[in-house]
Amino acid sequence: MADSILLDIAGDIARITLNRPDKLNSFTAAMHGRLAAALDQVEAARTRVLVVTGAGRGFCAGQDLSDRAAAPGAAPVDLGHTIETYYNPLVRRLRALAMPVIVGVNGVAAGAGANIALAGDLVIAARSAKFIQAFCRIGLMPDSGGTWFLPRLVGPARAAGLALLGESLTAAQAAQWGLIWKMVEDDALAGEIDALAAHLAVQPTRALAAIKAALQVSWSNGLDAQLDLERDLQRGLGASADYREGVTAFIEKRKPDFRGA
Repeated sequence: MADSILLDIAGDIARITLNRPDKLNSFTAAMHGRLAAALDQVEAARTRVLVVTGAGRGFCAGQDLSDRAAAPGAAPVDLGHTIETYYNPLVRRLRALAMPVIVGVNGVAAGAGANIALAGDLVIAARSAKFIQAFCRIGLMPDSGGTWFLPRLVGPARAAGLALLGESLTAAQAAQWGLIWKMVEDDALAGEIDALAAHLAVQPTRALAAIKAALQVSWSNGLDAQLDLERDLQRGLGASADYREGVTAFIEKRKPDFRGA
């Protein structure tokens, strides 16, 4: 049986591929375990950027419904336990990683799969990709951060439409609405991801991590709290080797050699 999670670490770039293409990379408990272990390896390797994508024709169709018995007559399924054990820790971890997370959506991203994609920092989708908040189709509500991400990314009216109707959103529309960073042609997706990962891998990683952290808490902070946070984070970055290198390179009119320190 093929490994459900593929991990490749090359230099400062880590790549995780969801690898159940026959099931549109839908999640099982075992797959969650493999993904958590892969993220452990990424952090231990101290890479400077993470790419997450899917194998085959889809990114992720969310939960594999056959992995939990919800048939008529069966005992009730504790979906809260599934979310608390697997999905919430995954979303929190992706958001907290001290490196940029690029998500390459190569096909359908549905249900929890769509919201796991939105947990990335830079989401790039192929033109043929689709985003579907499919929860309402089976009597559920968006989870894995969906009710948090959607209104912040596309506004309350569009978030309500996506969640209540469960309609498919094209990659082009997702880019136009601001749900994702960019849409590219299908045959350009791999090259676009490679170029972006290579760029981020040589940038000042501590600064990018601080940007990521500050943007996330800005939703809940008032202005005064955010100003104080910017001050504190900037104080730390001002003492970094990368800041000294950036200033020196600017003065010397050369390309900086950032080391992520």
